[in-house]
Amino acid sequence: MKNLLKKNLFTYMKDYKKESVLGPLFKLFEATLELIVPLVIAAIIDNGIGRGDRGYVVKMCLLLVLLGAAGLAFSATAQYFAAKASVGYVTKLRYALFAHLQTLSYTEIDTVGTSTMITRMTSDTNQIQSGLNLALRLLLRSPFVVFGAMIMAFTIDVRSALTFAAVIPALSVVVFGIMLVSMPLYKKTQARVDRVLSKTRENLSGVRVIRAFCREDEERREFSERNRELTETQKFVGGISALTNPLTYILINLAIVWLIDIGAMQVNAGMLTQGTVIALYNYMSQILVELIKLANLIITITKALASSARIQSVFEIESSIKSGKELAGTDSQYAVEFSSVTLQYKNSGAPSLQNISFKVKKGDTVGVIGGTGSGKSSLVNLISRFYDASEGIVFIDGADIRTYNTEAIRERIGVVPQRAVLFSGTVRDNMRWGNPNATDEEIYHALRISQASDVVRDKGGLDFVVEEGGANLSGGQKQRLTIARALLKNPDILILDDSASALDFATDAALRKAIRENMDSKTVFIVSQRASSIMYADKIIVLDDGEAVGVGTHSELLKTCPVYREIYSSQFEEDAV
Repeated sequence: MKNLLKKNLFTYMKDYKKESVLGPLFKLFEATLELIVPLVIAAIIDNGIGRGDRGYVVKMCLLLVLLGAAGLAFSATAQYFAAKASVGYVTKLRYALFAHLQTLSYTEIDTVGTSTMITRMTSDTNQIQSGLNLALRLLLRSPFVVFGAMIMAFTIDVRSALTFAAVIPALSVVVFGIMLVSMPLYKKTQARVDRVLSKTRENLSGVRVIRAFCREDEERREFSERNRELTETQKFVGGISALTNPLTYILINLAIVWLIDIGAMQVNAGMLTQGTVIALYNYMSQILVELIKLANLIITITKALASSARIQSVFEIESSIKSGKELAGTDSQYAVEFSSVTLQYKNSGAPSLQNISFKVKKGDTVGVIGGTGSGKSSLVNLISRFYDASEGIVFIDGADIRTYNTEAIRERIGVVPQRAVLFSGTVRDNMRWGNPNATDEEIYHALRISQASDVVRDKGGLDFVVEEGGANLSGGQKQRLTIARALLKNPDILILDDSASALDFATDAALRKAIRENMDSKTVFIVSQRASSIMYADKIIVLDDGEAVGVGTHSELLKTCPVYREIYSSQFEEDAV
């Protein structure tokens, strides 16, 4: 897969070679019939109407109907193959892009940005689909008709056909000149579409915060400004593109006047018939239509190529986390060990963690505490290998975490993130993210440990439908369900990243007691800002500004760690008040 991703995006067209050939081929068949039509009309005028032969007129009109029916069949067939190829190609491309995004570490995801990735998955892939569909249908057809019409004109009359030789370059200058001016502007327009989409997503995801702070008017103004910039750019480039039709029609009508003038003189001289002049006129009209189609096609292809380049740039991003090959560790007595670990996020000015060292035995419960921004979440993210240490080594079961197969190591770790995330679907569906084969009894057992069984029963059971993001649940209910989901996985290492912050003290205490009783052989990391949540842990790590200022038990830290003592005293004094 990685080698495929590095290749040109058209690698994903390999399963649609037949459709990519048949689509343009049937369009050429249709174009060939279209080039025959003016000759049939000329024959009707000269041999039928001119001689008063109604039978001949009817016969040739039936031939026109037959040509039209055949052209329609060819066109529909070409459309089918073009649509199949373009939709199939973009489906594979979108799947590959999604799969690639899943391989990126948090570092790359943070750098690229969620809005950008969504835009690449939606707007850009749709643009590529439209461009590819039109290219398969028109990229060969339009030039074929233009040159075919000119050749057919020369077979009719060389002198009149010189009009074509003069007007086609002039038309090409106008059409492609406007296109060359428009292309960079369309790229600029697409960039501004990104900005509007980014702002829209940001507002929709943060609508509750916006309303809570009464920022609706400010957000509307900012959105209106971005929308105004997009509108102005689109109007400007649209105005330039709109010059195509009037300028080309002026040129083509002048050419038609010239053509008819030359043709009329030759008709009077008996050198041409009226039908051939009409045929030449039709060929001139075909050229006009096809050049305009070709210009619009190239603009669409330009947009598609711009979108392809943006998607290719995402494919070229390689994850900073390389999966190892080991599936298991050693027989070490330590479940987790940090050895002089430093973590500095990309583009950040200072390390988030610095020179962290500790060892955790299997089956121990570890508390991680510290002020806001002290590096608590950063520390536990290293255990799951969401990030790699900038310096030092993280060991899991006595082996360097970088030697493990990434999927294998994460299968053994259950993570409850700081922000509770639930997906749309039933409670049962959400729980089975932890264990796809879990029975209802196993799910309820996990719910009882997480203190969520009563909540689920009150909601109607495991078939209760959770809205996207858990919008129909309270903060505490969402946290308990995410904890149950991780417990159902039965991990060797359970990480609770400040995942009980929305719970009251009684529920928090009951949760910790249930975890101790049911996971006594598992290693548990509890990240919290509450001293009461971690004071009974086997080991407590105290962080302050990215440094481990204390490691020990609750009683030891009260004696030796001023930072922990300050946290404990302030919280229990507040509780007493």
